[in-house]
Amino acid sequence: MRRVIMSGLFIAAFFTTFGNFSGVSAAELQRWMYEQVSITDQDQEELHTARNSAYKKSFFNKRTLPFVKTEEMSMSEEIVESTDVPLEEAIDWSKYPSERVVATGYTAGVESTGKNPDHPSYGITYSGVQVKRDLYSTIAADTSVYPIGTVLFIPDYGYGVVADTGSAIKGHKIDLYYETVKDVYSKWGKKEVEVFIVKKGTGKLSEEELTRLNENDAVQVFRNQLDL
Repeated sequence: MRRVIMSGLFIAAFFTTFGNFSGVSAAELQRWMYEQVSITDQDQEELHTARNSAYKKSFFNKRTLPFVKTEEMSMSEEIVESTDVPLEEAIDWSKYPSERVVATGYTAGVESTGKNPDHPSYGITYSGVQVKRDLYSTIAADTSVYPIGTVLFIPDYGYGVVADTGSAIKGHKIDLYYETVKDVYSKWGKKEVEVFIVKKGTGKLSEEELTRLNENDAVQVFRNQLDL
């Protein structure tokens, strides 16, 4: 109690002395000090709010990624849940760039490549990989339009990876690989179709890359949809 009284007397004496020297009343001095404290508290609160807002913005920006990436985007997690719909409906393809092309079919045989099964490079594409009809199939394209390694989604066919070229495949034309001539005519023929560019190629493609694409767990649920 004694300390409280002494502190009170000291503060009263301070205000009185300050007022005598400065001409500022004790009440005015008290009001000024209160305003300064209030401003300081407000500034601190605004600073805290600004920091919190900046943190939240940074937090969400790190987790909000664009749907279309520069790297290959073969599937998204939402598709794994959509096992009861066709692949064409499992993805919002409008988020991918698209182009209209004329698509034909080809085989590894003499009718398309001039090579017989006993030819040393039979079934070997321009990129060096073996022709394949799978979840990701090898296709031929004009490499000035679609470089080797480009991944396209072709409705009614599936994913096509540009691995080959062809003398008649120029501009916006592509050739889809099938195992037999019968398959070419019965399953495809010649169509004008809108294709979706999943990934632009780098000009190279390896067997390892093609295998990795076809073994991607996310696409296995759609394997039974392919008419292989």
